[in-house]
Amino acid sequence: MKKKVLSMLTASFFLSSVAFAETPSAESVQNSIDITWVMIAALLVFFMHAGFAMVESGFTRSKNALNILMKNFLTISLGSILYFIVGYALMFGSSGGGFIGTDGFMLSGQSDNIWFYVFQAVFAATCATIISGAVAERMKLGSYMLLTIVMTGFIYPVVGHWIWTEDGWLSQLGFSDFAGSTVVHLTGALGAVAAVSFLGARIGKYSGDKVNVIPGHNIPLGALGVLILWFGWFGFNGGSSLAADPESVPHIIATTLLAGSAGVVSTALYTQFRYKRIDASLTLNGALGGLVGITAGCAEVSLAGAIIIGLIAGVILTEAVQFIDRTIKLDDPVGAIAVHGVCGIWGTLAVGLFSTSSGLFYGNGFEQLGIQLIGILAVIAWTLGTTSIFLLILTRFSSIRVSREEEIQGLDFAEHGSSAYELRDTFLSDNAQTSVGIGNGLVERLNNLNHSSPKAKES
Repeated sequence: MKKKVLSMLTASFFLSSVAFAETPSAESVQNSIDITWVMIAALLVFFMHAGFAMVESGFTRSKNALNILMKNFLTISLGSILYFIVGYALMFGSSGGGFIGTDGFMLSGQSDNIWFYVFQAVFAATCATIISGAVAERMKLGSYMLLTIVMTGFIYPVVGHWIWTEDGWLSQLGFSDFAGSTVVHLTGALGAVAAVSFLGARIGKYSGDKVNVIPGHNIPLGALGVLILWFGWFGFNGGSSLAADPESVPHIIATTLLAGSAGVVSTALYTQFRYKRIDASLTLNGALGGLVGITAGCAEVSLAGAIIIGLIAGVILTEAVQFIDRTIKLDDPVGAIAVHGVCGIWGTLAVGLFSTSSGLFYGNGFEQLGIQLIGILAVIAWTLGTTSIFLLILTRFSSIRVSREEEIQGLDFAEHGSSAYELRDTFLSDNAQTSVGIGNGLVERLNNLNHSSPKAKES
């Protein structure tokens, strides 16, 4: 991406000067086509937030579904505004020592680059929403939104400046991350690691050394979310070309398709081998693991290389989920840390192995692999450090976790006073009470709630 940024920003300055010409030049027409493609890709990435909402709500319990939907809506909305005010400038403004941007706040002087802001804004929100799934079912909405502000307004833009600008210090080293295995996915996952560490596990997840499964309430909804994310990923990776290039864009989309497919296949086969059955939720995440794995190198690996990257990502994902859940005991309801963090690291390192221009497997030595490792370590130190410092300060003022009673009740009622699903038809009829075995105390409370509502009084 960084190789295209400077040329596209420069070319866009000439667009307004030829907009009123009777006969547009070939350059202006090509520039218009390029920007149109990037805008289409931006809309695809925006649509990915529907996928995140479906995956997160489907893989968690029904009593928290509304809360998750609200977090995703607020993330894309607040993230877009924060990135407009400060994030874009810190990421793509004039470089201050290769570390941070210093101008362009509120897009000052960037009127010809609004198209580029839009594309980058949906990326910033994607990074932030990765945290949402990992902290689901126990983090206060207000605390999550404050973390979103810090992530989209400061932490993520600094990482992007290092890697996706010509003057960024990692860019100067030769670090390669075409569409964001590290910039977007690893950064978001590291924020999730810090947040989950401060929050602790959900009630009932761990009983001494025993790890209890807390199943999601709607796996078909989660599967729909995965397919939406996969669809949006073609814009995520393809749009990062920043040009409607008839050679690179089809190649990028092909590697994206193949890696995601390979992730599904390898996860299915590996879980069959390891657990004697194909694990549905892991296989769904296998698609995302393959997609995260190919994101860094989608433009510079071969089609066969993309398949290998996806196959390895599926195996790594399966083991990472178990390690994170059972060994280090980070309670991540949707597997976001494994998908976006571990597979993000794998995808970034894979560039140093499979890149046809600089990879080890193509006779180019260990140099690129070493540079990729330096970049990963730098991003880990920066993101974990800054996120942890912010959360440490925040927890000195108030708890970032809901109370035990609110967590048991569910965040839908605790945070929003409502529910994602209509309970009356399910729980309040005489037949339903018998069929689902719901406790009399809960039925009585729900009936009282129903009788005291304005609608009940009107009727």
